[in-house]
Amino acid sequence: MTLNPAQLAPLAVIIPFLGAALNLLLLRRNRLQRTVAIGALVLSLVVETVVLVGTWDLGPQAVHLGGWEAPWGIVMVVDQLSSLLLVVSTVVSLSVLVYATGQGVADGDDEGPISIFHPSFLILVAGVSNAFLAGDLFNLYVGFEILLVASYVLMTMGGTVQRIRTGVTYVVVSVISSVLFLITIAMIYGATGTITMADLSVKLAELPVGTQLQLHLMLVIAFGIKAAVFPLSFWLPDSYPTASAPVTAVFAGLLTKVGVYAIIRTETLLFPAERIDGLLMTVALLTMVVGILGALAQIDIKRMLSFTLISHIGYMIFGVAVGTAEALAATVYYVAHHIVIQTSLFLVAGLIERRGGSTNVDRLAGLARISPLLGLLYLVPALNLGGIPPFSGFLGKAGLLQAGVARGDWLSYVLVAGAVLVSLLTLMALIRVWNRAFLRAPEDAEYPDPILMAPVPAGSRFLLTSGGVDDQAGRFGGKGDVRLMSPSMLGATSALVAVGVALTVFAGPLFQLADNAAENLVRPERYVGAVLDLSTGPQPVVEEAP
Repeated sequence: MTLNPAQLAPLAVIIPFLGAALNLLLLRRNRLQRTVAIGALVLSLVVETVVLVGTWDLGPQAVHLGGWEAPWGIVMVVDQLSSLLLVVSTVVSLSVLVYATGQGVADGDDEGPISIFHPSFLILVAGVSNAFLAGDLFNLYVGFEILLVASYVLMTMGGTVQRIRTGVTYVVVSVISSVLFLITIAMIYGATGTITMADLSVKLAELPVGTQLQLHLMLVIAFGIKAAVFPLSFWLPDSYPTASAPVTAVFAGLLTKVGVYAIIRTETLLFPAERIDGLLMTVALLTMVVGILGALAQIDIKRMLSFTLISHIGYMIFGVAVGTAEALAATVYYVAHHIVIQTSLFLVAGLIERRGGSTNVDRLAGLARISPLLGLLYLVPALNLGGIPPFSGFLGKAGLLQAGVARGDWLSYVLVAGAVLVSLLTLMALIRVWNRAFLRAPEDAEYPDPILMAPVPAGSRFLLTSGGVDDQAGRFGGKGDVRLMSPSMLGATSALVAVGVALTVFAGPLFQLADNAAENLVRPERYVGAVLDLSTGPQPVVEEAP
């Protein structure tokens, strides 16, 4: 009997949960916790890679948990979109975990971050994986709630007043979104008698048009809050930058993409006929423009990146709104690209803060001379996010623009023009940081930082020295809170930047995968057939002639 790769998919949720449980038993034994956490993510990545390879050319495949068939039991569904996002999210999570471990050791703990960090981080990963695999709305809701609990713990870790305050705002907004989602689930169940998404794909179409529109808009609003689309993105710029660098990085890379993923499923599976393209295009344009204008107004690197995060969510909503196979393929590729690149930039921002003592560009200068490697680690993903050829950012945006032009209506042309302008403004915001923080001489800074004016100790350019040791603090202008970068932190960031470059090198196969994913998305009957009728087995993806 041949094992269906999709049957391994639940392990993407089970392994992190088991790792978190074991880590809770190992409290205050941080070295063992670190080993368990990294081992769990490595094992998850191996399993998810097998699943991705196994589903590369196939249609959606379903796994019925406990032997209960849909629509009565819990079902997990694997296709190219979900399996690709599983792999990318775990790669990013593993890099961030290694970075966090290096940061913990660098801050004076020889074994790593505080004990609650590792189980909370693994629970977050499990929640993300569960959301990507969920085949029914309630299981998707559970995935969101797992994310909420774990993310609140991670965001407020350290217990500072600012983190608690922004954490409360984050939780309130997330709870409002979750309550709206739960109310919508109850209304959908009352109207159709089911919450299995494959079953809903058929039954929602039988409802009156007004009822469909109401349920549709309620889901989009709930998911739009989680995806941080305008005007529902007000909470993000204040919430993310206050957390520690690794927490901010994983939040920026993953959490908003779970909301985007849910919107993709809503538009292509639940309401494929009852489209709200005009509304989504308007929202996409406003998200791009307002986000990048906010980024241009910032002098703090982390806040600037938070606004660019919002702005580039608009590109993904643009692709979903166009809704063609070409647009969805570009969206799938762009989501994977943005997870990697945005996380990389936030990790680099953490390194900048440690090396320069601040993320305020008025205080930073001369970093390229002090640390050329740090300059390279910033410049490569910055150019990528800005859409400079031949990086993956350019390839993804080019695909979206081509799809918009092919659609041919005036709103699409407006959105294409807006997307080009926003890409140029993104590059302007990122290059401004490069010019001020990396190229400017330290003495030219408006508020020069003593660390940047002091000579670099010989042989310690990429090594860390604890700011709590008096003799080392004296070497760096008397600033005990400024430290150099540890090898683990540099290695994790460099690896993730390399993954971003690999998205360009292997763009051909990845676009083939994205094309297969799009073919399945525009034909929801494949998803429905996989969940409700397994007798046919997984079918290959075959593009039909026009």
